[in-house]
Amino acid sequence: MRVIDTKLPGAVIIETDVFEDERGFFTESYNQEAFAKLGITHDFIQDNHSYSASAGTLRGLHYQLQPKAQTKLVRVLSGAIYDVFVDLRKDSPTFGKWGEVILTSRNFRQVLIPRGFAHGFCTLVPHTEVLYKVDEVYSKEHDRGILWSDPALAIPWPGTKLILSEKDKVHPVMAKAEFDF
Repeated sequence: MRVIDTKLPGAVIIETDVFEDERGFFTESYNQEAFAKLGITHDFIQDNHSYSASAGTLRGLHYQLQPKAQTKLVRVLSGAIYDVFVDLRKDSPTFGKWGEVILTSRNFRQVLIPRGFAHGFCTLVPHTEVLYKVDEVYSKEHDRGILWSDPALAIPWPGTKLILSEKDKVHPVMAKAEFDF
């Protein structure tokens, strides 16, 4: 297992060892002891699984306020996503900056997104399934978001015809969003 730093401190890419042969592959996508040796000691308590039928499905940018903020460990089971994370930690040197990574079912990469970040992704191919672990349960009361198309962020989402939920279409821009990190 390897950890690759991103340009935003705390957000890291994780590559697992993959063993392939004529039958297929095997990888240990999560092992608490191995992750702890890499310095990843979050207490994940829930797995979330999303399916997107169409390429261009955009989900985000989501986060939860304290005390229900979540660390996420995101991976793709089938398909591919353009994954984005935005630093909302006011005292961070990278506050307001964003990072990205392509996650696919075949590159076996995962991204760890700590509390204090907004998160979103856009599917690159049809029939994409994403699995992510979180260290806090969902709380509607603490649920917040930032507008995916915030001009101040200028995230170059892939595709021209994006599919969004009604909720994701109306999030505020970051300058008007509520966050407490």
